[in-house]
Amino acid sequence: MVKYNPKTWFALIFHAYSRQVMKTLLPALIFITLYTTLIAYLDLDYFKWGFKSTTQVHSLLGIVLGLFLVFRINSAYDRWWEGRKLWGSLVNNTRNLAIKLAGFLPRQDKESRNYFAQMIPNFVMSMKEYLRKGVDLEDLDMVEGEAFLKRLKGKDHIPNMITLMIYERVNTLYKKNVLTGDQFFVLDKEIKSFSDILGGCERIKNTPIPYSYSMYIKKFIFVYTVTLPFAFVNEYDYWTIPLVLLIFYILVSVEIIAEEIEDPFGRDVNDLPIDELGEKIKKNVREILMEA
Repeated sequence: MVKYNPKTWFALIFHAYSRQVMKTLLPALIFITLYTTLIAYLDLDYFKWGFKSTTQVHSLLGIVLGLFLVFRINSAYDRWWEGRKLWGSLVNNTRNLAIKLAGFLPRQDKESRNYFAQMIPNFVMSMKEYLRKGVDLEDLDMVEGEAFLKRLKGKDHIPNMITLMIYERVNTLYKKNVLTGDQFFVLDKEIKSFSDILGGCERIKNTPIPYSYSMYIKKFIFVYTVTLPFAFVNEYDYWTIPLVLLIFYILVSVEIIAEEIEDPFGRDVNDLPIDELGEKIKKNVREILMEA
């Protein structure tokens, strides 16, 4: 996630991200430039077709396209913001669980405190990687050595298994009368929230923008852009080339940004800072449980 000062106008205008978008669009920009140049040359110097200006038609179509793009970027941002709210809830709930465990567990029970101090961050780290490419068990803290690896090896949904292991440990403490029934009930609600948050993130991850909508907005942008030279060429001559190029850049840039933020759990520039949030959770949980 890019950290920036929204008040520094010139820094934002010339930010490196603009160059990154330009690099992504470079092949398409070259194609549009060559295409528009060809249309302008054939009309003005070769065939002299003399197309009548259709700027009014494109103005009306531009309004419709603008509405499509507004909806597109809003729907993508809603997914990004919902993901941020879910990870904000995860930060709060892991802290709450750690605080309650620190208050409920006896100070001399270092083994249980150490177990939860590692397993709660393990859930967060496994959830983060599960939403990306998959969980590498070597990235997790080995709480119980080989037994821990054996329990998780070959499992498709590592975060679920870690949640189960946390719940089993809490249940064991309850059966040993280390925790009371009321305390067990309080911790149960906090652990349940982990599955709720993970389920919300999976919903965002596994439910992309409907295919038909994504397909048609790209077709609309393409058709709108490739017909612009015919609308502009007799009115603006060879100035049609930079005008069409600018319009194409703006329209496609908006679509690229929407594509990037609609899946907020990756490693793109504008994705959520879940690596930083994961490290923050680990630090906070261990501080609470190991020093309480």
